[in-house]
Amino acid sequence: MSRINNIEELKSLRAVLEEELFRPETPRVRACCGTACIASGAEKVVAELEAAAKQKGVEVEVVKTGCQGLCQKGPVMRVEPSDIFYQRVRKENMAKIVDYTVVSGIPYREHLYRSDFMNAPVEKVSDVPFYKKQLRIALRNNGMIDPGNIHQYIALGGYRGAEKMFSGMTPDDTLAEVDKANLRGRGGAGFPAGKKWKHTKSDKNPVKFVIANGDEGDPGAFMDRAIMEGDPHSLLEGMLICAYAIGANYGFIYVRHEYPMAVRHLERAIRQGEEMGLLGKNILGSGFDFTVAIREGAGAFVCGESTALVASIEGERGFPRPRPPRLSQTGGGLWGYPSNLNNIETYACVPYVIDKGAEHFLSIGTENSPGTKVFALTGKVKNTGLVEVPMGITLREIIYDIGGGVLNDKGFKAVQTGGPSGGCLPADMLDLKVDFDSLKKVGSMMGSGGMVVLDEDNCMVDVAKFFLSFTQSESCGKCPPCRIGTSHMLEILERITTGKGVPEDLDHLEKLGKEIQDGALCGLGQSAPNPVLSTLKYFREEYEEHIHDKYCRAKTCRGLGEFMIDQVNCIACGLCVKACAFDAVTETKDRFYIDRDYCTKCKACYMVCPTNAIHIEKVPKAKSEKKEAGANVNG
Repeated sequence: MSRINNIEELKSLRAVLEEELFRPETPRVRACCGTACIASGAEKVVAELEAAAKQKGVEVEVVKTGCQGLCQKGPVMRVEPSDIFYQRVRKENMAKIVDYTVVSGIPYREHLYRSDFMNAPVEKVSDVPFYKKQLRIALRNNGMIDPGNIHQYIALGGYRGAEKMFSGMTPDDTLAEVDKANLRGRGGAGFPAGKKWKHTKSDKNPVKFVIANGDEGDPGAFMDRAIMEGDPHSLLEGMLICAYAIGANYGFIYVRHEYPMAVRHLERAIRQGEEMGLLGKNILGSGFDFTVAIREGAGAFVCGESTALVASIEGERGFPRPRPPRLSQTGGGLWGYPSNLNNIETYACVPYVIDKGAEHFLSIGTENSPGTKVFALTGKVKNTGLVEVPMGITLREIIYDIGGGVLNDKGFKAVQTGGPSGGCLPADMLDLKVDFDSLKKVGSMMGSGGMVVLDEDNCMVDVAKFFLSFTQSESCGKCPPCRIGTSHMLEILERITTGKGVPEDLDHLEKLGKEIQDGALCGLGQSAPNPVLSTLKYFREEYEEHIHDKYCRAKTCRGLGEFMIDQVNCIACGLCVKACAFDAVTETKDRFYIDRDYCTKCKACYMVCPTNAIHIEKVPKAKSEKKEAGANVNG
């Protein structure tokens, strides 16, 4: 690759590339080759597509893009210029897609998007409900470019923010533009990036670092991974702009070891950037130097916390450190030097802010939360995947209009936002606007962008136990409130979900949760009780049923309820007898019944019954109270 020596050469190259790479008359297939689609067979699909086009003598440009968002329907692809969208494509049908769509522009109906079998197929990408309400800024190039081709990034406007910056903006001008845009950190806390940059810049130390946090440890979250895999140059350009603004010459990207594709794509992007003079020494003839290196994390969730992340880069164990001094100050950052740390999505938005201007960015979203946010929409929702929406959109719009509603059309129960440190919000909050401040007011958080949909079959006590068990196991153990407090909370939840809970447990959970929030050293510990406290606030009746009635309405928790066989629905198949390891299911001449003296409530019979004849009922209150009294006496 030829080195670009100045701004004029970059402009000239972009003009040439725009003409060469994206000719409107050229048939083009943008095939998703993100992690999810590759797992569904995307690489074989692309190979067959290229072979079919070659066999038929058809010229087609195949662009292997990053994640296009609709992971539930993968592999997905779009064919241009007809702009036809295909889902769940199979290699066996590639020849037909070449014949129908690439050559003739006619949709091949078998793989067109359908919300369900009863509805008509949707042909155009713009008409697919999943994309209609999205607005892409951080993901603007995902699904459009080959992440391994820097020329495609430049042709679509890449490094235009850096071009504008080096053309006439001073470091102070650059910082002021980001500060004016009120770009709040997309990693969870929502602290304004401009203010963080100012604090780092104000330190008198001549050596400063720019750090990108790609340690995405939230269960079900993959926003940062998608950017690193599908558009690594937007991250590098954002880091370059930050480095210029604060006077830093060195950058580090901290990536989870479990993201091998992201690491490969970042390494290639850094190499290409250095070869073309967009990274390294004397960038674009400006005299400014900036080099970037990658550090892989070992998978500790706590290393998503800024001070623990810095300790990990330094080669130390990932323990959080007390503050002050802060990362942005001498003595607090990487190897003691002032450092600015933002997450991947935040940096990816920076080139857009500089290129389009702060006023444009402020026109999107809400007054205090401008711009967009990327969410990993998962759980009991029809269309799981990555969505990027303007701040201020409602939960209902995300879950129902974009996500397609609850899976199997079951009843919506809750949505968990903010990852394992977030909160669970009930159905009466579906019209809540999604922004930093609104979520915080109701006891949840934006977090890095995890959004898990829960339906009527989810037990909220069990959900709280799941997320708490994650944060407890990921606790570094440095501070007693987190190490001991989360273990104690988890023990209480274990008792409640196995039918051994007592009324005092609810007060203990609330007290412990608030003490951990006040006393933990880092953000992981301070937010660990959130799932428990939010479910206690909004779903307290489920906790009370577990304790007083020994009953789980979702029929998820073992050891709760009375098991009985409905003789009307029972077909006497005998599967329940075979499944029971305790001989609790007895067969008589005309029926099966469950002997409660032998039943351990393991749910084996309930799980295998093909006709739903086995019911789980509440324990009669008198019987439940008698058991509790006996337990207290014995205790």
